[in-house]
Amino acid sequence: MAMERATPHPQVSEAFSNSLDWNQIYLDLAPRVYNYFRFRLGQEREVEDLTSRTFERAWAAREQYRRDLAGFSTWLFKIAQNLIVDHIRSQRYEVSIDHAVDITSNDIPENDLERQSDLSRLASLTRELPPRDRELIALKYGAGISNRDIARLTGLTESNVGSILHRLACSVVGHGVNP
Repeated sequence: MAMERATPHPQVSEAFSNSLDWNQIYLDLAPRVYNYFRFRLGQEREVEDLTSRTFERAWAAREQYRRDLAGFSTWLFKIAQNLIVDHIRSQRYEVSIDHAVDITSNDIPENDLERQSDLSRLASLTRELPPRDRELIALKYGAGISNRDIARLTGLTESNVGSILHRLACSVVGHGVNP
């Protein structure tokens, strides 16, 4: 009986997915998805492609979204994670964060240079980290996702995510980089 109440009626889920403001979702989440891919790959052409494919897949699967299982942004970033795994497998290599340094922003030149310097330093400090740690850094600092949502995406506990990120941040900040 409790299980029946926890599972939404298909029309409720469908009605919710149809009522989503996709323009607002894109405006709110596209920069975070873009930065997630940028932290993971760094190559602007691939980053833009994967960002658009994330939203295309979300749109195509919008009726499958279940808000009783996860927040919308968590669901969207799970799609992004699946896309990046597929992309990396198809490339048979993982591109370093070093390439993120080449991407410019619309910021003032001084801030751009500082950001490039920080990204370059961050790349050198994270180059030897295990893939899981680089993924956590990309989710936290690239996409700006909460520890709770990172835990849902990675299968780690929230406290484990916080501990790992704290350890990584202390290590990186201790080397003079503010992620």
